[in-house]
Amino acid sequence: MNSSEHQSACVEVDVPVRQADLGRDGSASTIGMARRLEDARIRLPLHRFERLIAEDGFGPFRILLVGQRVSRLAPVGPVGTRVQVHTGVRRVGRSSFTFGQEAMVGDKHVGSGDATVVPADRSGPLRLPDELIADLDDMRLPEIGAAGWPAATRPSPERLHRAHSSYWTPLRSRIGDVDSNQHVNFIALATWYDEVVAAFTSDAIGTTVGGSVPDLPAWSYEIQYLGEVTYPGTYEIALTVRSLDARSVHYELGVFRDRTCLGVADAIGPRGELPATV
Repeated sequence: MNSSEHQSACVEVDVPVRQADLGRDGSASTIGMARRLEDARIRLPLHRFERLIAEDGFGPFRILLVGQRVSRLAPVGPVGTRVQVHTGVRRVGRSSFTFGQEAMVGDKHVGSGDATVVPADRSGPLRLPDELIADLDDMRLPEIGAAGWPAATRPSPERLHRAHSSYWTPLRSRIGDVDSNQHVNFIALATWYDEVVAAFTSDAIGTTVGGSVPDLPAWSYEIQYLGEVTYPGTYEIALTVRSLDARSVHYELGVFRDRTCLGVADAIGPRGELPATV
């Protein structure tokens, strides 16, 4: 997003770095960046839509996040550092819309992301009301030259099968991860992907019990949510290394319940001491 986009369309929200946002290197982690972008989204002005809800003109419904992308572009810290999150709207469809976001500390670009949102009821996605579309149009970003990623594509069919992945970590959902939609929150699911990357890098390097654990979390995630992860439940997180070079590793990840794939993610992280045999 350039400065003219900020002035004409974006809503700026200050979100301080919190202790829970910090990674092991003492700066805000990629998961912390995802929390910061979420904080900014939920504070956006949607006055027409809120008035419609208050007048019982829309609902009952719930807000579903069907995909998000987040990138940590530079270290941010210490606790209390003020991060300016600029949020605009990249796309508005019949039943979904997509935010685009950039995070700044002063003039320094420290993070970016987007999120695709669907209002839904028990029967499925709902058509966006005119009032919500009007609110979103106030934050619409130019389609040409806007920073960010291209539209997400559906995962290839082979990624939805267990045979695609070569490394697995079992995880059990926790009651503290369940949100008001009665499923595991999308931020909690992002931490599951962090968990399998940490387990994989530790095993690949040969970390022993009580030894130093490698600090190689992903710099960026592109996540698609394909089904609901619920409580209670036991799941497996899948990992495959798609490629690696001298500096970075590209991962393909997934969440499975038995043979059902409930979500996929693409991640990029530092290679560190990972051997070529991975």
